[in-house]
Amino acid sequence: MSQPLELEASPAERRRQKVRGAILEAAERVFSVEGEAGLSIRRLAEEIDYSPSAIYKYFGSKEELVDELKEAFFGRLMERVDHAAITSLSFEERVRTCFKTYIRVAVERPHHYLAAFASQGSATDWANFQNMKKGQAFGMVVSLVQQGQSAGVFDAKMDPYQAAKSLWASMHGLAQLLIHIPHFPEMMPNDRGVLSNDAFTDFHVGLLVRSLCDTHGPTAPTPGNKERTDV
Repeated sequence: MSQPLELEASPAERRRQKVRGAILEAAERVFSVEGEAGLSIRRLAEEIDYSPSAIYKYFGSKEELVDELKEAFFGRLMERVDHAAITSLSFEERVRTCFKTYIRVAVERPHHYLAAFASQGSATDWANFQNMKKGQAFGMVVSLVQQGQSAGVFDAKMDPYQAAKSLWASMHGLAQLLIHIPHFPEMMPNDRGVLSNDAFTDFHVGLLVRSLCDTHGPTAPTPGNKERTDV
């Protein structure tokens, strides 16, 4: 039996989605320049020539709007990383490209990136974390590690989840440094050569990927099996 055709959205629903999209686009513009502190319902109303009460019909509060922008950022990030993975390069080079893309997207949109990690509370529930765009982005890193292990490129002894946590921490750390200290890679003694942000990012990511390939270095511990500290 053929499946019934899905009903198209009503004109009212299409208009609602169009207006909601316009509000989000305007919020993106304000947020990109002024950050979370500069975004308010009143400021947004001025930007799109709506009344504050009209915006409240679509978003109950500024916090709800900002939460959607945070999710949208990680959605955009995953699209960029996923696109970077679709190349004819070797697996190792594709991983490098994905990691570099993460850092560059963060630096391109610093307000979004910093806000995406702010005011989240103690998100320790794994099921909820996986349902968030942030958790899905982490899942992409886990998947890359697992693919490398299956292909024999990365050390098979590593716990892929612990390795992915370490990788994310490292990428996040460099992204934060480049956001807060834009010329950090150039801060070197006078007798040393300097690297551009892009060149330093390439260097940093190269170290990360080589560490995944090292079968003789420290292995990410499996949960429950703590490393000995008495030797």
